[in-house]
Amino acid sequence: MAPDYQESLAYLYSLQFFGIKLGLENIRELLSRIGNPQESLRIIHIAGTNGKGSTAATLANIFHAANIPAGLYTSPHLHSFTERIRIDTQQISESEAVELIDELRPHAEALRVTFFEFTTAMALLCFQRRGVQWVILETGLGGRLDATNVVVPDLCLITPIALDHTAHLGTELTEVAAEKAGIFKSGVAAISAAQDAAVTTVLQQRAAQLNIPLLQFGRDYHCCSEDGSFTVSGPGLFLDKVKTTLAGRHQQQNLALAAAAISFLSRQGLEISPGAIQEGLGKVRWPGRLEWLPDRILLDGAHNPAGAKILAAYLRQQKLDKLHLVVGCKADKQSDELLSELLPFVSRVYVTLPPVDDAVPVEKLAQKVRNSGIVTSEYPDPIVAIQAALEHRSTEEIILVAGSLFLVAVVREFLLPDVASLAIAG
Repeated sequence: MAPDYQESLAYLYSLQFFGIKLGLENIRELLSRIGNPQESLRIIHIAGTNGKGSTAATLANIFHAANIPAGLYTSPHLHSFTERIRIDTQQISESEAVELIDELRPHAEALRVTFFEFTTAMALLCFQRRGVQWVILETGLGGRLDATNVVVPDLCLITPIALDHTAHLGTELTEVAAEKAGIFKSGVAAISAAQDAAVTTVLQQRAAQLNIPLLQFGRDYHCCSEDGSFTVSGPGLFLDKVKTTLAGRHQQQNLALAAAAISFLSRQGLEISPGAIQEGLGKVRWPGRLEWLPDRILLDGAHNPAGAKILAAYLRQQKLDKLHLVVGCKADKQSDELLSELLPFVSRVYVTLPPVDDAVPVEKLAQKVRNSGIVTSEYPDPIVAIQAALEHRSTEEIILVAGSLFLVAVVREFLLPDVASLAIAG
């Protein structure tokens, strides 16, 4: 571990004391003080509710396959903070993180910036210093007032939108969509994944107000799923029988969005071949999301109703049932909806606490499960919970870990103790 890395991280995490502060004034001033590094970068900006991370990772892999080093900024991380900032699919070193934190710290203390404002500036400065031309930038929360929205990108992408973070983004789907569409910029094209009809209307209205093109799934580009593969097509784009390591048809649509983005940019002069696109799609990895580990253990970071529906659709498609579910939820997540989607596939539940503030108390979540008549056990410690699941299930039965990406991370580290870095390229 790099000297001072833990102290630097402790300082960085202390900024979470300032909570979530939506708005762009602070980040603009912080970036101005360090020379506005974002102005030298060509950026693909991604907003949405689910699928942002896998879409971003796929784009990074396509650039990697084309031998074009690109910056990648995502959140949250699974095991190490340095996963959030990558160059050419590789997370930055701990020593580089320390140097960047030390450089930004005086400015951050003067401005009282939030954790996400700091890390966004940190990523943009890193990308400029490392000399990358292209950057894939994922929003943190929302879009319109998200710290990443200070950039003027080359292209905007919208992944599937659903209700989440309702305290900040609104309780209606159209309100959330309007916040996400806030990343649209005059003169910058946008591409959208498949959306609810109400969401599509909001996106179309915002695009019309700005007089920008909005390419849409099912109209301007297509994804056709087949047995074990899928085909992507659109203007100047046809990739047949693409195979990927990512599980679930929703991931095929995320990959199709990434392919449509590169195809669009290629028509604007970006030199990436169809072969590089197909290679990037085929080799991308995004751990912790429908990830199969040895011994029939399935990890998924599903934590909101939309994610739970996606996970349930995968379980149904794969004809999986009688699962042993290790589950824990954050208090601000809709645990009732999550359980209602997953419990029909479950024979036994091990309720635990994810390592986050304000997690749903074990006894409260366990009672919700018991109301459905399923055998339920309580384990405040996630490691004890997964050990109990391993002990009670038979060799042919599957263990599913879901409800929180932070819970998935703890279990993954226990089951794969040698994990030091998280590869997203094959």
